[in-house]
Amino acid sequence: MAKSKGVSWKVKPGTVNMKLVDGTIVQATINLGSEARVSDLFTRSGNPFVVVFDAKFPGSMYEKVLIVNKRHIVWIEPEIE
Repeated sequence: MAKSKGVSWKVKPGTVNMKLVDGTIVQATINLGSEARVSDLFTRSGNPFVVVFDAKFPGSMYEKVLIVNKRHIVWIEPEIE
């Protein structure tokens, strides 16, 4: 569990594939935190954005951190590990 300025959060990475409204497919890692499933991040959180890291997508030479508006996600698929 990580801490910063008296706040603590849980880091629980999960690998996902997601399709954005412009057709871009992004392979990335998402922090599930205290949630059990990827879908919980979308149904239990009122935050309109989701942060993904180690993101790979066409046209990008390097893995990136992206802050994605949930309204721009067509679908998201958890990778089974």
